[in-house]
Amino acid sequence: MSTPADHVQANYEAFKQHFPGLLLKHPGKFALMRDEKVVEVFDTASDAVKAGRALFADARYSVQEITGAPVNLGYFSYAVH
Repeated sequence: MSTPADHVQANYEAFKQHFPGLLLKHPGKFALMRDEKVVEVFDTASDAVKAGRALFADARYSVQEITGAPVNLGYFSYAVH
């Protein structure tokens, strides 16, 4: 059985694969990730979290900033509900 941390890690690994294209198209924005896919890109982290809450009641999503280098938010990624 997978844990929320497993989903966040899998999304982060997928994000790293999509990162070059995302950085070209959406620098400084935030990617909403679920099931190792980019669901949508938002202007703010808050907007991405709100959308994640609205779309995914089971909270199996993560948000990743599209910046100069991929950043793993670590524990914070697991704390946002």
